Amino acid sequence: MDYIYPAIFLENDDGSYTVTFPDLPGCISEGRSLASAMDMAQSALSQWIEFLQSEKKAVPKALGIADVAAGENEFVSLIRVNIRDDRAVKRTISLPKWMDDKVSEEGWSLSRVLQDALAQKLQ
Repeated sequence: MDYIYPAIFLENDDGSYTVTFPDLPGCISEGRSLASAMDMAQSALSQWIEFLQSEKKAVPKALGIADVAAGENEFVSLIRVNIRDDRAVKRTISLPKWMDDKVSEEGWSLSRVLQDALAQKLQ
């Protein structure tokens, strides 16, 4: 699922950047350059949302970019992350007996084979 949040970038005296998210108090990141700060902001946002989800807490609704005011030496930019739900789910599948026999004969995990095949197909 995609999440897009406004982030405030503060340019520090040494040329580095501090990044905060108004909708996520305590979610802070930094980067030595603007490019690094953008990458670190994306990582911080991703980890923050994954933490909220793992704790079964609600993910706050994001403000619109126009609703966030920037101060001196600051600008606002949108940060986007895609959070995948990696929880295992049980599915009932059907396959020919000879395939099931071959998987067992090889000592493979049918779940792993299916996951690997689907990952390759989805790329």
